[in-house]
Amino acid sequence: MARYSGPVCKLCRRESMKLFLKGNRCMSDKCAIERRNYPPGEHGRRRGRRPSDYQVQLREKQRVKRIYGVLERQFRRYFAEAARLRGITGEALLMMLERRLDNVVYRMGLALSRAHARQLVRHGHLEVNGGRVDIPSYQTKQGDVISVAEASRKMPEIQLAIENAKAGHIVGWLQVDHDAAQGTVAQLPRREDIDIQIQEQLIVELYSK
Repeated sequence: MARYSGPVCKLCRRESMKLFLKGNRCMSDKCAIERRNYPPGEHGRRRGRRPSDYQVQLREKQRVKRIYGVLERQFRRYFAEAARLRGITGEALLMMLERRLDNVVYRMGLALSRAHARQLVRHGHLEVNGGRVDIPSYQTKQGDVISVAEASRKMPEIQLAIENAKAGHIVGWLQVDHDAAQGTVAQLPRREDIDIQIQEQLIVELYSK
């Protein structure tokens, strides 16, 4: 399956929640959820039957995949690794997704969206501990210093993202110096640090069948 390249606002409408896939647009009146808060398609406005347990579990998995921009095969690998770890599988899964480099860059406010962060990483605009890393799925560790490469700091999109982030909220497990266009993973994320409405136990139930 190739990466989805259609209108991403349809994905938010399909999941009936803001997935924050288009940066500033998601915070404005142009957001698809604000304008048309019903599923896309010819029958989107019709009230359907009560969804089955499987449908509820599947939708939760699709939400998480779309939020973090992960395809099915990679998502299954994350789940398999989380299942091998000690502790709660669902929380371990979310922690690995949160520690992805593209997500950390977005959380630090160095990119407008996770898709934008993924593009910046792939094009070599980000450094980890002083060395270029161009793998969006790179798992960051406590103490890692993530920064925008010196030659890329004047890019208009990065400057806009930083200006927006200065007026926003940065999650507590990250320390960010926007003036220097860099941040540090102060500690590993915990479940309470994730502000996205996710019921990860439904994903565990889906894959446990």
